[in-house]
Amino acid sequence: MANRRFRRVVRIGPVQVGTAYDQRGHEKHTAACTAPRCGFSADYDSRAAAELAARTHQCPAR
Repeated sequence: MANRRFRRVVRIGPVQVGTAYDQRGHEKHTAACTAPRCGFSADYDSRAAAELAARTHQCPAR
């Protein structure tokens, strides 16, 4: 697991969206659900895609 330093972290419902650089120096945007037993997280190339995923995420843990 990569230890990344996130910036511009925002919370959209139970999902947090943050921006970081990957091992190759490319900017990546991550959306991760913080609800217990959910496990959703994904990396995106654009901030808009990560925020869209956060807004449309339907947590199966509910």
